[in-house]
Amino acid sequence: MGSATPLFRFEDRYARDLKGLYEPWRAARVPAPELLILNTRLAAELGLDAEALASREGVALLVGNAVAEDSTPIAMAYAGHQFGGYSPRLGDGRALLLGELLDPRGRRFDVHLKGSGRTPFARGGDGKAAVGPMLREYLISEAMHALAIPTTRSLAVVATGETIARDTPLPGAVLVRVAASHLRVGSFEYAAAHTAEAAEKGDRDLLRRLADHAIARHYPGAAGASQPYLAFFERVVAAQAALVARWMHVGFVHGVMNTDNTTISGETIDYGPCAFMDRHDPATVFSSIDHGGRYAYGNQPRVLQWNLARLAEALLPLIDADEERAVALATAALQRFGERYLAAWRRGMCAKLGLATDAIDATETALAEANALDTSPFVDGVPALLEAQQVDHTLFFRRLSDAVRGDAAPVRSLFGDPNVFDAWAPAWSAGLPTSADERQVVAEAMDRVNPLYIPRNHQVEYALTAATDGDLKPLHALLDVITRPFDERPELEAYTQPAPADSAPYRTFCGT
Repeated sequence: MGSATPLFRFEDRYARDLKGLYEPWRAARVPAPELLILNTRLAAELGLDAEALASREGVALLVGNAVAEDSTPIAMAYAGHQFGGYSPRLGDGRALLLGELLDPRGRRFDVHLKGSGRTPFARGGDGKAAVGPMLREYLISEAMHALAIPTTRSLAVVATGETIARDTPLPGAVLVRVAASHLRVGSFEYAAAHTAEAAEKGDRDLLRRLADHAIARHYPGAAGASQPYLAFFERVVAAQAALVARWMHVGFVHGVMNTDNTTISGETIDYGPCAFMDRHDPATVFSSIDHGGRYAYGNQPRVLQWNLARLAEALLPLIDADEERAVALATAALQRFGERYLAAWRRGMCAKLGLATDAIDATETALAEANALDTSPFVDGVPALLEAQQVDHTLFFRRLSDAVRGDAAPVRSLFGDPNVFDAWAPAWSAGLPTSADERQVVAEAMDRVNPLYIPRNHQVEYALTAATDGDLKPLHALLDVITRPFDERPELEAYTQPAPADSAPYRTFCGT
């Protein structure tokens, strides 16, 4: 199984608990592994020795050439609805779970390879990954973490020394990903679909074992509920509603919201065709294969609810033996997604706008009197305002704090017609305190939730192109910027700017 090493002390609870939901496998050996980037901060949080990880022995582990003594590498099985169509057998086609480790606080995390070669779940591809897409996931996941959005994280990217065939030959790489777990809605779809097949082999409990494993790992409080599997579902609904609200707050477009990319933990996973929008537009799509806009920015909440409906379907046999009653219970829980999402979104928007939650009603009255917009709720109307004026999503919220401090020019200049801002601003300002000292406190609070720096698409592409050609300096410079997204630094003005107006529409690709 390769050389033994103390660098990782893995557990294999998934492998022990969930036989039937994985295949034991080994990473394809790579000829010349070279560490491109190591997340030393994450390593420290996990209680790992970053210097040892960067050694020859450590890199061999990170790329899969060596296996820790207590590691049981497996390719995880799952199904999934992809762009609405069901695929009964997906799984880790180019990835491996090395094992789970406990951090110094006792929290459990998966350590997972991506781009480590074909597995039994591979569907025609080579199982490899290129430097650019793997560094992209590193960049965006670390940006999301800095924005306080639940996310998988990246521990390292290791070049393999191989050339892989895509549209053009590209240098190969393996990503080392860390997650609270890799359990997905698709995991439950697979278990539910294969329960009958497993029963023929004497395993009548596959779905229940998976649900019990997920409850123990993520929502232990559900175990004591009178209906634990319904309580589990309700908690996943709440976690995902909160997650997608956070995406919407920062203008993040996931791009491939299939059920196999919807986690049970409530973390963001799979940073393939994702990006942050510049101008606010609910129709924003970046994925090269999302021709119908299914996963457009504005569709993300309803898609998440649709994905959770698939989870509900899988859980029905556990929720209640009476199918009609199980459907009624699951439907009631699922229908609460909308109110949960809206509540999370509104709370976040109030913070971004500098408004106390209890100021919304008064602001609605002021809005009606000013006749700046229609009589719809003030906070709910902000996205339509930004869309109509093609305002940069990130800069609008960040520059509002300048207006709170008394200088409206920066945010006003973002509007195609500044008079529209002038008409909107009095209603907004009516919800703010009147004294200069109190306004300063509000402005500082706004700056703590409204980032100035996001991974602007043109900056990301510049960094990844340079890295693919062997120059990692732009990548490290961009990482320094986006992992401190709230701290304004005058010398970094270029990183705040959207792509030039005459740029071609931005498109992203899954990397396979």
